[in-house]
Amino acid sequence: MYRFVVSTVGTSLLSNQIRPKDPKSWKGLLNKTANWTEERIKRHEPEVINILLDLKNRAEEKLNSGNILEIKEASAELNGIYSLYKDNVENGKLDTHWLITTETYQGQSTAKIIKDFLHKKVNFIEIYTPDQLSTEDTANFKQGIDDLINWLSKRHEESQKDGYSIYFNLVGGFKAIQGCMNTIGMFYADKIIYVFEGESSKLITIPRLPITVDSERVKKHKVTLALLNAGASFSPKQIEDEKIEESLFTEIDGKVTISNWGLLIWNECKINLLSEDLLIFPKLHYEDNFRGDYNRIRDKKEKLQLQEDLAKVSNLLNQSNGNTSVLKEHTGFRYDKYTNRNDDVAHFRVTQGLRISCISISGILRLRRYGKEPEVNKNP
Repeated sequence: MYRFVVSTVGTSLLSNQIRPKDPKSWKGLLNKTANWTEERIKRHEPEVINILLDLKNRAEEKLNSGNILEIKEASAELNGIYSLYKDNVENGKLDTHWLITTETYQGQSTAKIIKDFLHKKVNFIEIYTPDQLSTEDTANFKQGIDDLINWLSKRHEESQKDGYSIYFNLVGGFKAIQGCMNTIGMFYADKIIYVFEGESSKLITIPRLPITVDSERVKKHKVTLALLNAGASFSPKQIEDEKIEESLFTEIDGKVTISNWGLLIWNECKINLLSEDLLIFPKLHYEDNFRGDYNRIRDKKEKLQLQEDLAKVSNLLNQSNGNTSVLKEHTGFRYDKYTNRNDDVAHFRVTQGLRISCISISGILRLRRYGKEPEVNKNP
């Protein structure tokens, strides 16, 4: 069975190349700029670019030496990968490898060095950088982990379908990200691997725990969670009144959004919760024909996609107080009125070939039909 290996990437490959004779300021500068982008470094500490270039050249020289012990000592990430394959990486030539890194210059540089080194040894190696992932501040870290959870959820589904075993290599990377990935791995990884520090460098393999989500505890909050997942935010009082479990949400600047763990749990159970009856979202009304079209859907994933889009539409209309111009400006929905009719019936898309017809009355969007574009356009 082939492996799908996800490795978290830190910056130790670069910092490990600092030598005793190097200026003592180098280590401090690397620590100071660890969470900085390339642009920020160039603007405030430009000398760091040359330091990192020097360290990059040293790292590449060490990796290309062919000495496995030196390679493993230089890079925590490669230590985990080499240990997984018992020091013969060619054994995993047909496996799929992803390197997860931050948006920081040091993280990107480290990931590229590892990718360039491994691409000669394995058929597939790529870098994934979650949007705004950085350990510098809470807001960016949360958004980055949210993006990572969504990405891993999709990769998990695809890999299972293709028959891959999923491994999380957490030997390298920032500690905060490692901690999150350890928890995420209990849902999405078949095995999590670490390496003992010290001379033995033995591989530790942790199998996934048999965790199941109690969807009944989530079910009563499915409308709110669907809206939070669509980007909505609520006041703390609204969440308190609904008595949503504290682990499912987070409060930032007086507004409540879905938490990383709330998103993880929601992704685990949403296909069942959103493939049942139509949810009642603010600013939306379902005509009988629309309900009939929905009830004729047999594919759970299609129902999931539709209800997730309805949550997004509801959130946008809530923010605009029912003004449909926000849907017209949204590149995904492309809301527009029919030009060959005398009334105000409009339409927007769910996917490339699926449409919803609707009419806006007094700030409420009344949904009329759902289905393939030609059928909806023929009788909206």
